[in-house]
Amino acid sequence: VQLQASGGGLVQAGGSLSLSCAVSGLTTSDNVMNWFRQAPGKEREFVAGVVWREGKKRYADFAKDRFTVSRDSAKMTVYLQMNSPKPEDTAVYFCASSARPVSTAAGAVSWGQGTQVTVSS
Repeated sequence: VQLQASGGGLVQAGGSLSLSCAVSGLTTSDNVMNWFRQAPGKEREFVAGVVWREGKKRYADFAKDRFTVSRDSAKMTVYLQMNSPKPEDTAVYFCASSARPVSTAAGAVSWGQGTQVTVSS
């Protein structure tokens, strides 16, 4: 699978930003599409995931009330809508595929390149 994330940039706290991940070459190992993030000096952490076929979604606790993950099968794209971002959401955001729902980066199978999100206060 090939994953290409886009949409990052500079956003003010309390604003909104939408990330996209273009998906191609899906295999049987790519059942779930995930978003992870990595801030400077920190480990890569799970943000949200969506089961490609069913659309079932999972979120990290910090993302539950502010972020929305979705997928458009026709456009082969996964989205992460970030509402009311906070400065602590500043990180490089990655999309990644996994065979099953995961909560850590170790479970991801394939990674796209990251897109930088910077939230100003």
